[in-house]
Amino acid sequence: MDIVNSTTLRNNLSDTIKEISRKKDYLLVSKRGEISSALVNIDLFEDLLALMDKKYLKIVRKAREDYQKGRFFTHEQIFGEI
Repeated sequence: MDIVNSTTLRNNLSDTIKEISRKKDYLLVSKRGEISSALVNIDLFEDLLALMDKKYLKIVRKAREDYQKGRFFTHEQIFGEI
């Protein structure tokens, strides 16, 4: 887990944003020794937003249940032999 204080972040914001975008990761930001916020890659942020959607979570739970019960199609069944 990477933590940076707010002063260091402010002084290196451009490089920090590039690094987070490249890694598809996040960075925790501390202020006066306490973690106060996070700088997050947009892909990760969108995934987090999706996880907050109750309808999306219901679909994921059903898909997992279907998979565990063997109710799924293989790649070959969908696309045939390539």
